[in-house]
Amino acid sequence: MILVIGGAGYIGSHVVKELVQTKDVLVLDNFSTGHRWAVHENATMIEGDMGDKDILENIFTHYPIEAVMHFAAYSLVGESVQEPGKYYQNNVAATLNLLEVMVKSNVKKIIFSSTAATYGIPEGPVITEETPTNPINPYGRSKLMMESIMKDFSKAYGLEYVILRYFNAAGADESAKIGEAHDPETHLIPLILQNLAGDRPSISIFGTDYDTPDGTCIRDYIHVTDLARAHILALDALLEGAKKNAIYNLGNGRGYSVREVIEACERITGKKANVTMAPPREGDPARLVASSEKISRELGWKARYSLDDIVESAWKWNKQLKATV
Repeated sequence: MILVIGGAGYIGSHVVKELVQTKDVLVLDNFSTGHRWAVHENATMIEGDMGDKDILENIFTHYPIEAVMHFAAYSLVGESVQEPGKYYQNNVAATLNLLEVMVKSNVKKIIFSSTAATYGIPEGPVITEETPTNPINPYGRSKLMMESIMKDFSKAYGLEYVILRYFNAAGADESAKIGEAHDPETHLIPLILQNLAGDRPSISIFGTDYDTPDGTCIRDYIHVTDLARAHILALDALLEGAKKNAIYNLGNGRGYSVREVIEACERITGKKANVTMAPPREGDPARLVASSEKISRELGWKARYSLDDIVESAWKWNKQLKATV
């Protein structure tokens, strides 16, 4: 059985949907940002917090857990700057609590959801796993701290991990039964689609004079189902002993500017966005694009979905979301 912490959230729920096809799955979620409707019907659900040692010890005592998948971090960059204590308490202290109970219970395999925010503002056009990590906000720092702690736990207690650093998760499952439903929503594609659906008055472009072809920021977008597949491959490799203590980037390997994303959304929906210009946000790099060559080479993973595929699935989900929530 696989314990998925945060399995009611956006990425966690998509991983669970794929995972239940081959594994018994137990989801632990406190529903601070996740949704009950997002938990797959074939997964066992426990409501609780990974900061609660009693709940964790009860789970590891009563269920045959083989490995843990961690998706339970807070992940809003702006909020992390305003409330760093909240981020260090959950993303570091509560996760450390999890690792301690895992070691005590002799469960020593974990897939850890990390982030491109660990790199900060990198030099060079493409980010590899060898790019220096220099996070510029508490969110990125909290994730990098946990990466370091897992390395220390590996040396001291034999913990085995695979860390996945990914970029802009987007899109929705093809069934349109699960997808992004954040409150507040901060991600570009759903914000654009909300405007195109008439649920948001406008969409802002933050900065138009970056050193990019059209002056707007370039980012790497990856379909959430591609992300889920990568997690399953990483888990299988960890369980089989083929890989341990590995770090992989996950992205499309191709960047899209803000204007290109808006144009794709307009093209797919046949609607015109109401775009407003805003000053650039402090700390926003001009370009963030991932190299996924390492995970492609070692685990055989490749992104299957294009930007248009991502937008199309997100638009289908946007229309379903009003009936779901």
